[in-house]
Amino acid sequence: MPSDSEAIRDVLVRYATAIDDKNWALLRTCFTADASTDYGDIGKWSDADGIVAFMEAAHQGFRATNHMLSNFVVRVDGDRARATTYFHAVLSFAGDEAAWVDSVGRYEDTLVRAADGWQIASRRTLMTRLLRG
Repeated sequence: MPSDSEAIRDVLVRYATAIDDKNWALLRTCFTADASTDYGDIGKWSDADGIVAFMEAAHQGFRATNHMLSNFVVRVDGDRARATTYFHAVLSFAGDEAAWVDSVGRYEDTLVRAADGWQIASRRTLMTRLLRG
């Protein structure tokens, strides 16, 4: 059985994998039903269904995406945890190989232990760089 820290890292990696695979049902498993997410200028959502619907719509125009995560810092306190994770996302538009988005930043998450594992209850995204080409 993985430690709580390992299980939390697994949820964060599952988030990135779900987006890259366009597996919206898998993405939904990463969040509590009432998850509060703040992606800065991209938008804010107050439930899992809202963030999943946005991600599905936002990624329709991309041929491929690569969400890479690193520098996981996880602090567990009972059935709650806080995690800071760096991300680097590269997204290529469908139909135009020269068009892309490159974003770098970090996620600041609060997670809760649910009946079927850890889930993100709130997320704040801090963007360091966002380039389009």
